[in-house]
Amino acid sequence: MGEFWYAAATTVGRAAMRALDVRLEVDGLEHVPTSGPVILAATHVSYLDALPLALAARRRGRTPRFMARHDVWHAPGIAGPMTRMRHIPVDRAAPAAAYLQARRLLRDGEMVGTFPEAGISYSFTVRPLMRGTAALARETGAVVVPAALWGIQRIYSVGRPEGGELGGREPGPDLTRGRRVDLRFGPPLTVGPGEDLDSWTTKLGVRLTEMLEDLQTAEHHRPRPGEYAPWYPAHLGGHAPTRAEAARWDNSPRSALPASWATVPEPS
Repeated sequence: MGEFWYAAATTVGRAAMRALDVRLEVDGLEHVPTSGPVILAATHVSYLDALPLALAARRRGRTPRFMARHDVWHAPGIAGPMTRMRHIPVDRAAPAAAYLQARRLLRDGEMVGTFPEAGISYSFTVRPLMRGTAALARETGAVVVPAALWGIQRIYSVGRPEGGELGGREPGPDLTRGRRVDLRFGPPLTVGPGEDLDSWTTKLGVRLTEMLEDLQTAEHHRPRPGEYAPWYPAHLGGHAPTRAEAARWDNSPRSALPASWATVPEPS
């Protein structure tokens, strides 16, 4: 039954992308192992990130079980399908249950999808990272495949609330047709038995930043001259919130590792 729901969800998602004429370009798919325990560690730039990750992974015969905010299960009609698809609810106030469920899936040889930033980045830079991905990989021996997404944030993502206040309303979906979405997988990483979680997570932050900025600076993703681009990072010339501004809304968990990899100066 779970596979039925997964197939149905990806079929609906693929149909929606086709209706919007979304062009999904996948690079590095050969880095996704076809068997064994795998952790996908992806950047988080939109509400829709899990869909292209799932579509690409299924080309390799894999079915990722995503770790997602537990309140997703509170939406009407969502809890049953999410549970049957074996996705993992994460309660920030009590994350141990999610960790144990993910560990069990990995020990069964499954693929677990993680967003180590624990939320969408308002600045569209790699924000502070949780150490859970490294801890799971160290304990289970799973390989970690880093992944970066770009372009999908233009369809539905966070943004500076209207009026600039914390209680303001964020932008809704943009159903403009013909968007290009790029998804890139990097070579698998491993975490040694005695490896320090902070050091390894910092390396992951550096890797994800390099991958994300490589996509962001591609010519086909750059804003046009003079274009107002709230969907493009400030340090690259766009109009998204700076990292300092984004800290007001990012709501990163206090246990997250500070983003020491964010070393590029931003506009003041």
